[in-house]
Amino acid sequence: MMTQKRLFLFLLALLPLVMISCGDDDDDDLIGKWYRVSDFDGLARSDASSFSIGNKGYLVCGFDGTNRLSDLWEYDMDRDTWTQKANFPGTARNSGVAMTVDGKGYFGTGYDGSNKLSDFWEYDPTANSWTQKADFPGGARYDAVAFGVSGKGYIGCGYDGNYLKDFYAFNPGSNSWQQIVSIGGTKRRGATSFVMNDKAYICCGTNNGTYVDDFWMFDPSTETWTQLRDIADTSDESYDDDYNIVRTNASAFVIDGAVYLTCGESGSIRSDTWKYYPATDLWENVAKFKGTARTVAVSFSNGERGFVATGKSSTYRFDDIWELHPYEYDDDDY
Repeated sequence: MMTQKRLFLFLLALLPLVMISCGDDDDDDLIGKWYRVSDFDGLARSDASSFSIGNKGYLVCGFDGTNRLSDLWEYDMDRDTWTQKANFPGTARNSGVAMTVDGKGYFGTGYDGSNKLSDFWEYDPTANSWTQKADFPGGARYDAVAFGVSGKGYIGCGYDGNYLKDFYAFNPGSNSWQQIVSIGGTKRRGATSFVMNDKAYICCGTNNGTYVDDFWMFDPSTETWTQLRDIADTSDESYDDDYNIVRTNASAFVIDGAVYLTCGESGSIRSDTWKYYPATDLWENVAKFKGTARTVAVSFSNGERGFVATGKSSTYRFDDIWELHPYEYDDDDY
């Protein structure tokens, strides 16, 4: 009897240590919490395009499963409200690209259900108006990738019947394009881009049925590409042992100097989320997207907040929008 009592007291004393240990393990895993915010007011869709200007996110065009669309919507991050803006005056389409340059939005390329497209347009949020600009010179394509950095817009990669890796720079001041050096590595479609600290980054996508694992940084001051660490377990070191990042049609946004990449597909639809630290060129797995897993969604960011909206899973299309709070923990994940 005395032995059993001593054993019970020993186990009772040990219990707080066990609980602390479990808590520490949780603290090391899945930081971040997703919140559903005000649903998109327009039609549920996938394959739309998006750009962000200040605290406003803009969603344009897309595919609702039956029709290509040409509407434009503005999301106010501060008020959590949607407002319909001037319809896109070009051909309704999906799978185009968009970017922001000096407070204006730019949108072009894509697919109208029959034809690949190469037209290019500017949206002025102050005037709420569209202006057609010089056509993209790289040829009609869709599933390209784009970004705006240092006063210029850039479009490259994509699919025109073949996989592509060429790149072109647009100068808004002269309304002109110039071909620049192609991205290194693999041709790709459905890639993901993001911009931080006046540098642009491109990762993910597919090429001939293979998910691309190389990762590149573009420096606009020298118009050169630098290869970064692969986003798969391709090295002999331990840092990438758990990497499971490769996919196509992912969404990405920037919060406080770090990038968050989520959703997309790689054989199956994804909801896992990865955080990228540019200072160390390393990725960390964080809280998975809490909405239905999806691909070809859009994202918005003002550098301090990040959102994911619309997209599809199989043939089902979405009209919800979610915000990531990167420093909270979600108890549901444990």
